[in-house]
Amino acid sequence: MGILSQQIEPSTADRRVLVTGPSGAGRTTAIRALEDLGYEAIDNLPLSFVPRLLEGDPVRRPVALGIDVRNRDFSTAALIEVIDTWGADRTRPLEVLYLDCSADTLVNRFSETRRRHPIAPAETPRDGIDREMDLLAPIRVRADVLIDTTEMSPHDLKAEIGNWFSVSEQRALAVSVHSFSYKRGLPRGLDMVFDTRFLNNPYWDASLRGKTGLEGEVQAYVAGDDRFAAFFGKVLDLTLMLLPAYVEEGKSYFSIGFGCTGGQHRSVTMTERLAKALAEGGWQVSIRHRELERRGAARA
Repeated sequence: MGILSQQIEPSTADRRVLVTGPSGAGRTTAIRALEDLGYEAIDNLPLSFVPRLLEGDPVRRPVALGIDVRNRDFSTAALIEVIDTWGADRTRPLEVLYLDCSADTLVNRFSETRRRHPIAPAETPRDGIDREMDLLAPIRVRADVLIDTTEMSPHDLKAEIGNWFSVSEQRALAVSVHSFSYKRGLPRGLDMVFDTRFLNNPYWDASLRGKTGLEGEVQAYVAGDDRFAAFFGKVLDLTLMLLPAYVEEGKSYFSIGFGCTGGQHRSVTMTERLAKALAEGGWQVSIRHRELERRGAARA
């Protein structure tokens, strides 16, 4: 087990949220929801202006910045530089909210509104959607909060934004549990991380190699390791001890990560098991499977 260096939670007035995602996924709705929550919303700011804004003196209102491929001088590399530079600011970190959506749903949304895709006006919406998703893939994996709007109404999305970004002092602690592969490094923003590579690896069972920790057979194999029950019990006990303490400290979200070699079996199993136990205990929990998401194998 390892614990990352302590992060300093920004005050509600100093929160800075960058909102992005593919066209049609709900970015405008999210920006308006944040504005309703009391954020100063700045949409479609030229990307080259963002560092100047972030370098300015702290304001007494939280700030939400809307950025997508339509922004003037947009480039994936430039946006990554902004995220990596300002996300590392421990006193006033830039939080990345990524609005995601399935490609088929985006096609339907463009068809219903008869809009042309902004980066493929002379082509089909699907051409633009595929191209945009490729451009944003490196941004997606850097998200602090990822919301899949595929099955969401605008009302649902506004409620979810409120859960994650309310500036009320009474807001609930939002817990996110992540699985990942050590080959690709640790995800950004984890508060606590556990290494699961000591557990029996389903990869070496040919019948399980192509499956994931979302499936019962793999979970049963991993849980069959004699060390699993004790490990899981201690992790759960530690988490349940820490979460109320972070609530008292005013922390708005807490991220827990489980890593393994490929991010497919053991870390996914632990993530699913811990998230389920926390949800059953009444905590607000979301799940991220970074490597499965990259392959499109994770459930929404």
